[in-house]
Amino acid sequence: MLHIRRAGRALGFSRPEWALIGITALWGATFLIVHRAMATSGPWFFIGVRFLSAGLFSAVLFRRRLHGVTWVEIGAGASIGAAIYLGYGLQTAGLQTVSPSESAFVTAFYVPLVPLLQLIVLRKPPSRGAVFGVLLAFAGLLLLAGPGAATIGLRPGEVMTLLSTIPIAGEVILISLFTGTVRLAQVTVVQLLTAGLLGLATMPVVHEGVPRLSWAWALPGVGLGLASAVIQLTMNWAQRSVTPTRATAIYAGEPVWGGLIGALAGDRLPASALIGGALVVAGVLVSELPFRRRSVQPPAINAPATAP
Repeated sequence: MLHIRRAGRALGFSRPEWALIGITALWGATFLIVHRAMATSGPWFFIGVRFLSAGLFSAVLFRRRLHGVTWVEIGAGASIGAAIYLGYGLQTAGLQTVSPSESAFVTAFYVPLVPLLQLIVLRKPPSRGAVFGVLLAFAGLLLLAGPGAATIGLRPGEVMTLLSTIPIAGEVILISLFTGTVRLAQVTVVQLLTAGLLGLATMPVVHEGVPRLSWAWALPGVGLGLASAVIQLTMNWAQRSVTPTRATAIYAGEPVWGGLIGALAGDRLPASALIGGALVVAGVLVSELPFRRRSVQPPAINAPATAP
């Protein structure tokens, strides 16, 4: 265990950052799972099942800590949950007609949004290293998308996916905004239940019916719900010490993990995708560099010569 911790420090990652890398790997597999589930379920029903399952699982897990929840914690959880609902809901709706690879590419547009929102909302300019790391990671995402990315049209599915990037970036900022002012367990439960309830409440608005019972949506919905509980809990914990821009550079590896999972399933990655993956990893590493400004030393003043 000690050797693993030393290896992690040698690579420049802290324990919270390794945790974020882990959940990013989980994210990489979700595009294909959700895309297939959309064949038997509507998007907002699926969002409801997914996040209500996550919320109920978290409520059982933290049942002894939920007493005395404050209005501040309810407000924080509700606002983060609304961002989750809107971001994941629009992304899931887009996956009805957009391929998983296209969705992963378009969703990656939230990467350059986070430093901008960090400056606007938190009044905290990102470091040079973090900005450079995000730019490298985004360039890698463009290569991962391949030459077909330039031909993606603005069909309804792409528009919904593109719009989802705004609340997805907002979720990262909101988690950092409330860091240190709320308790982890309470906020996690509230945000997950909020996202799930809002998903179900959207169904009558968009005239979406309840699908027939099928393992094709039930198993992915509940399974991703449990995964979502772990992901949101980890994000809330890790971003107490990881800046939003640094976290975004790590999250940018999501399509990389998706490509690796696809390669294990038999897909062959082109050379441009391999280069893109390397750039994303480089962006994560570079975002840790301080890039400090070199201080300008005033010219030395020679001391007057003393009389012999």
